Amino acid sequence: MKFYKKADSVYQPSLPKIMATAGGELQHPVDPGISKLQFAPFSSALDAGFWHELTQKKLNEYRLDETPKVIKGYYYNGDPLGLPARLTLEFSAFDMNASIPARCCPAFGTLYNTNTLETFKSCDKKSLLEKEANEIWESIKSGAALENPLLLNRFLLLTFADLKKYHFYYWFCYPALCFPDGIHVIQKPVCLGDRFPLNQIQALQKAYDELCQKEGVTALPYFLIKYHDNSVVISPLKKWDGFFQDQGGKVTVGVYDPCNLSHYPGWPLRNFLILAAHKWGSILQSLEVLCFRDRTMQGVRDITHSIIFEIKLPERVLGPDCPKAVGWEKNQKGGMGPRMVNLSECMDPKRLAESSVDLNLKLMCWRLVPTLDLEKIVSAKCLLLGAGTLGCSVARTLMAWGVRKITFVDNAKISYSNPVRQPLYEFEDCLSGGKPKALAAADRLQKIFPGVE
Repeated sequence: MKFYKKADSVYQPSLPKIMATAGGELQHPVDPGISKLQFAPFSSALDAGFWHELTQKKLNEYRLDETPKVIKGYYYNGDPLGLPARLTLEFSAFDMNASIPARCCPAFGTLYNTNTLETFKSCDKKSLLEKEANEIWESIKSGAALENPLLLNRFLLLTFADLKKYHFYYWFCYPALCFPDGIHVIQKPVCLGDRFPLNQIQALQKAYDELCQKEGVTALPYFLIKYHDNSVVISPLKKWDGFFQDQGGKVTVGVYDPCNLSHYPGWPLRNFLILAAHKWGSILQSLEVLCFRDRTMQGVRDITHSIIFEIKLPERVLGPDCPKAVGWEKNQKGGMGPRMVNLSECMDPKRLAESSVDLNLKLMCWRLVPTLDLEKIVSAKCLLLGAGTLGCSVARTLMAWGVRKITFVDNAKISYSNPVRQPLYEFEDCLSGGKPKALAAADRLQKIFPGVE
């Protein structure tokens, strides 16, 4: 069995082959016949466009503000075998109204963007996880998660953006509430195609599509299922009351599953099982789970690789306090720690210089003169009459404050006494009678900073 992690926008084989049990502890995969349910964790997939948008937000909107921000990602249940279960964030992650790719399931999270690397390192990760876990738990207890199941799939992202080097440090967390004694499997996972005839599978697919259309979405994170010999009925979670009255105590639920392993479900099932145990644990002893997987290969849609199994709900009743939670993602080396992506090689050196200059100016402005209108200064056009000692120094100062358009007027040539007092000239500029001052000064400004005109 192979697992892959996505780091720095490149898939790499992860060093440890890790699975997580419902009790929260991490284990190496063992024989599929194991009685305790295990889950395949999410792997973060951050598009370069996400980091670009974060850069713009940091410079123009967030500035020194470190308060949490709401962001949006998505995951997909149609990947081929060998790819990890990915939670993807793109440039549109900051726009709550932006659409996501068709047949993908949205996930909402919290961004904690720090101002310094020291703050990023010293941030209380345990407290952040507990805060998100408590929000999930409250949505379960209040019933809000039944009305809006997306509340079960929250995530948090801790970041630090070094905008001078274009180094981005980040650590993902996918909070999952844990059962004290784990979850035991009654019937091992089997493929849908091995369990049901083709006509029932087609009926399931049709019923799922019809419910998606009715709900106005292209993917459902969780749903209820009733099936008979020749029919399948699917309903949203909120229609639980009365839906299974004719099933004789048998309950089947569907989960939109981003995992493609044949013996293990993906991470989204974890918090749903906590919901099921809290809401219906007193009346249900077992639960049949369909991990719904829906891929299209060579133009043919297929859900037969979805897996179905039965689990035993815990006998111990969950207390009023939030259960223990896990969820921090491992790094590329398989240890508990953050990741880093270096985008400097993807950036044009001239653009790097421009963004670094802009960042320094904005930092000074935010901290010292918040009311200063930098845009007016940057857009100003300056005409300097004279490119001597004063003209050279003024030009350097203007450039340091972000002025991009500077014009020199001077008909003199550079003499041997000029370079020691006038910082835009060198000894070579004095040779052969000396270069014209205006041309030499303009040329040197562009060598110092290519963004100047």
